[in-house]
Amino acid sequence: MTLSGAAASTLPGAQAPPQGPVTGQPRLSWLRRLMGSEDARRLLSCVLGLLVLAVMTGPEGSASAPLSGFTGSLFHLRALVFIGLGFVLWAVITLRRRFGERARQASDWVSSAPRRLVTNRQARYGIYLALLAFAVVYPMVLSQFWQNVLVDQIGIYVLLALGLNVVVGYAGLLDLGYIAFYALGAYSAAYWTGALAVHPPITLNPFWAIPLAILAAMLAGVVLGAPTLRLRGDYLAIVTLGFGEIIQIVATNLQGVTGGASGPASVIPHFSVHVLGVHYRWGLADLPYYYLLLGFVVIVLVVFHSLENSRVGRAWTAIREDEIAAESAGINVLKYKVLAFSIGASTSGFAGMLWASQVGYIDSTLFTVQLSILVLVLVIFGGMGSLPGAVVGAAVLQWFPWFLRVHPLFGFQQQDLFIYLGALLIVMMIFRPEGLLPSRRRKREIGLAEHGIGTADAMSEPGGEP
Repeated sequence: MTLSGAAASTLPGAQAPPQGPVTGQPRLSWLRRLMGSEDARRLLSCVLGLLVLAVMTGPEGSASAPLSGFTGSLFHLRALVFIGLGFVLWAVITLRRRFGERARQASDWVSSAPRRLVTNRQARYGIYLALLAFAVVYPMVLSQFWQNVLVDQIGIYVLLALGLNVVVGYAGLLDLGYIAFYALGAYSAAYWTGALAVHPPITLNPFWAIPLAILAAMLAGVVLGAPTLRLRGDYLAIVTLGFGEIIQIVATNLQGVTGGASGPASVIPHFSVHVLGVHYRWGLADLPYYYLLLGFVVIVLVVFHSLENSRVGRAWTAIREDEIAAESAGINVLKYKVLAFSIGASTSGFAGMLWASQVGYIDSTLFTVQLSILVLVLVIFGGMGSLPGAVVGAAVLQWFPWFLRVHPLFGFQQQDLFIYLGALLIVMMIFRPEGLLPSRRRKREIGLAEHGIGTADAMSEPGGEP
C-alpha cells in the first residue's frame, strides 16, 4: 500500500521532499529587518516626503520634455538639500518622541518666564510702553518696500486677525465668510465718499465715514448671526461660507452700483483732517498710514483685552468650552454669540475702510474665500483666544511670503507659496498645536484633551468626560 507524497510527509520521521532554492528570500531578509525598525520607517518617510516637496517646488516639465521636472528636481544639487532636511526632520521627530515631555516642560518654563519676571502691573505697563516705542521707531529705518509690506500686508491683517480672534478664539464660532465684512467696510467707504455710481445723500470725509462703515459691518453680522447662530460646528461654517460667497457674487454682478471687477466709478479719497486749523492729508506715503493703523490697533487691543476679562468674555469662554452647560447656567447663548459675531465683523469692516481709503480702489474679485481661510490660519497659527498671538501670527505669516520673494530659499517660486505655508503649519500643529503665543485657557484645554479629558476642538460638539 502506498501513500501520496502529501500524506507521507505528515508521518512521524518523514522528511519533506527537497525543494528548489529560494533565491529572493535571503536577499530581502535584510530589507525586512531594516523596515521592521520604527526609526528606519520614520527616516524613509521623512526623506521621501521632502523629495516629493523638492519635485513640487522644482522646475516644471514641458510638452517636449515631460520628465524634465523630475530630473531637474531629483538629479540636481538642490535634492541633497531636501534629503538633508529630511534627516533633520527625522532627528527632530525622534528626539521629540524620546524627550518630548522634557521639551514640553522646558517650553512651558520659557513661555511662563515673562509672567514670573513681571509680577506687578507697573512693570508690565513699562514693557508695553517699550514695545510701543519700538513699533513707533522701527518702521523709520525700513526701506519703502518694507514699509509698504508693513501697512498693506501686516497692519491690515493684524486688524482682521484680532477681529476673527473674538469670533473663533473667544466664542468658539467657526466663521469661513469673515472676509465678507471686510468687503462691506470697503464698499461703505466708497459709498459715503461718493466714489460709487450711486451717490449718498451727503458726501463725507473718510474719517467721518468710519462709524458708518463699522455700523454697516456690525448690522450685517447681526443679520447673519441672529437666524444662523443656533447652528454649531460644520453647519455654521457652511452658512458663513455661503454668506461670503454671496457678498462677492453680488458685488461682482451689481456693476451699476459697485462697478464689479472694474472697480468704483471714481477714486476713493484718502484720509484727511481739518479740525481747529489743522489740515493734514494722508497721501501715497506708507508711513502715515502705518501710524494710523498702529493707533487703531492699540485701541482695539485695549478694548478687546477689557472684553476678555469682563462678564462678556467669561460668557464667551463658557460657550466655547461647553455650550449646553453655559445655557443651563443661565447664559443667553444666542445673545452672546451674536455679540461676538457683530464685534468681530465691526473690526473687519473697519479694516476694509482703512484699506479702501489707502489704495483708492476696490476689486470685487479680491474678496475670496481664500482670504477668509488665510485670516483663520493667522489666528490659529498665533494662538486662538490670545491677543498677542493674533498679532504675532499675522505679522509672521504675512511677513514670511515677502521674505521668500526677497530671499528665495531652496529655489522658491511664487506659485509654491502655499506649499511652504502648508508645511509650516503642519510642523506647527505637530510640535505646538496651541499656537505661537497661546492663551492660558486654550493651552489648558489642549493639555487636558491630550490626556483624554474633554476636547480641544472649540468648534465641535461638547464631548469628553469632565
